[in-house]
Amino acid sequence: MRIHIGPEHDDHLAAAVVAGGGTLSALDDADALVWTGGAEDFPELPDRVRWVQLTFAGIEPFFRAGLIDDRRMWANASGVYADNVAEYAVGALLVGLRQFHASVTAREWTKDRLDPRVRTLHGSTVAIVGCGGIGRAMIPRLHALGAEVVAVNRSGRPVDGAKVTLPAERAAEVWSTADHFVIAAPATAATDRLVDAAVLTEMPETAWLVNVARGNLVDTDALVDALKTGAIAGAVLDVTDPEPLPAGHPLWELENAVITPHIANTRTHLTANFAPTLEENVRRFLKGEELLARVDPSVGY
Repeated sequence: MRIHIGPEHDDHLAAAVVAGGGTLSALDDADALVWTGGAEDFPELPDRVRWVQLTFAGIEPFFRAGLIDDRRMWANASGVYADNVAEYAVGALLVGLRQFHASVTAREWTKDRLDPRVRTLHGSTVAIVGCGGIGRAMIPRLHALGAEVVAVNRSGRPVDGAKVTLPAERAAEVWSTADHFVIAAPATAATDRLVDAAVLTEMPETAWLVNVARGNLVDTDALVDALKTGAIAGAVLDVTDPEPLPAGHPLWELENAVITPHIANTRTHLTANFAPTLEENVRRFLKGEELLARVDPSVGY
């Protein structure tokens, strides 16, 4: 099977293709495409291409561009970078609860101001909404810190290590019963502004919200209001709506909002981390087996 890697050659991915039993080729002669670029520069595909392997988990731009259909197989990197993002998400909770961000910027002794805000993860319940690979990787990390987990996933199928698993249609039950919240669900029409003003009102005043999914899963204006009024304690956002978050946006001015520039999954070693999955998918494609992280166009991820 002939596979093209684009838009640029990558040694890690090339080695994975060969190890899986494929050969490298130009796009015009390829049976499959491994694409490390974005939707904006996606090439016109020859009819002979039967499989497209994307190297990112979040592939909403490809859907918005109308590129993903059922004419050929598509796969993404769902679950591949779960450990990276899980590490960030747990760290983000600790930043907020322990007020690390406020201490980092302080230039004087702030104990009287910060001490009442400091809390611990130990003994708390963290709701992971969209508990797929990232959530499953978070659970042992949270357990090690003495926290319990409530998982929300699409099917409601029990997640190992979660105290309770709820299907997506019962997500409303977690907002008033958990202490803190991590949003890790895919961006679909059903999850757009999943966390809105009503949801933020349901959360405890001591809650920290972490978003590692997509910015539009949280209503930004409602979040600004909730942070200003103290409806929740704070938020750590690796993704925002809009993104990039423009200079002068109200979120930048809030002490209880921590913004990072979409780095929960760092690009460092990205292709090296993805290479084993690509190698396995090349083997599976050659054998006619189900691909890892195959995209279902009907559900949007």
